Amino acid sequence: MELKNYETVFILTPLLNETQMQETVEKFRQVLKENSADIIHEENWGLRKLAYPIQKKSTGFYHLIEFKAPSTVIDVLELAYRRDEKVVRFLTTALDKHAMAYNERRRKGEFKSQAKKEEVKG
Repeated sequence: MELKNYETVFILTPLLNETQMQETVEKFRQVLKENSADIIHEENWGLRKLAYPIQKKSTGFYHLIEFKAPSTVIDVLELAYRRDEKVVRFLTTALDKHAMAYNERRRKGEFKSQAKKEEVKG
């Protein structure tokens, strides 16, 4: 089966403490590993304000996981998201070669250094 590149971002309820949040993230990591997914990159964006209230909450813990897996894994992962009441929202997208190149450059910090150069010039 062909492996494709995916990126998933999920928002956890702000009522969790640090330990509960880490346990929940680890649970989704395990779902991916059990279904032969290869985790490429992971980012914890922390507690952020939501654009609009969801379930009467205005903030949430954001987490991003970039992985390579067969397409059957997505259904399993999204079912796990739906079953977990700690997940407020989630989005999983397939990445094309341009998105992969962009993510690679972002991981290397190219965009942060450009922003700092522009601040110095301005």
